[in-house]
Amino acid sequence: MAGIFSISGISGVGGAGGIRPMQAPGLNKPQDKKTPGFGDVMKAYVDNVDAKQKTAAGAMQDLVAGKTNDVLPVVNQIAKADLSFKLLMGVRNKVIEAYKETMRMQV
Repeated sequence: MAGIFSISGISGVGGAGGIRPMQAPGLNKPQDKKTPGFGDVMKAYVDNVDAKQKTAAGAMQDLVAGKTNDVLPVVNQIAKADLSFKLLMGVRNKVIEAYKETMRMQV
């Protein structure tokens, strides 16, 4: 907590009159936007992965139904969905690992 309090003068040794709180730059500014929390970010990413999965499934159904003959975009969408899902699972595993490690800490 260094830097939160500033000592201004030594004349008032008997009380806390010489100590005044310092304001960090930017603390008094009104915040226009709410900073998204971890849960909000994870929900947005899960929704993004879900949308990619649905897009890939729709492209695969179109290919099977004969609505499209080009295989390359379908493979590309499936690869993107697969990579996004694997990344999501990796983040989930790291979060669970961090949670377990936190629970093992002694207070």
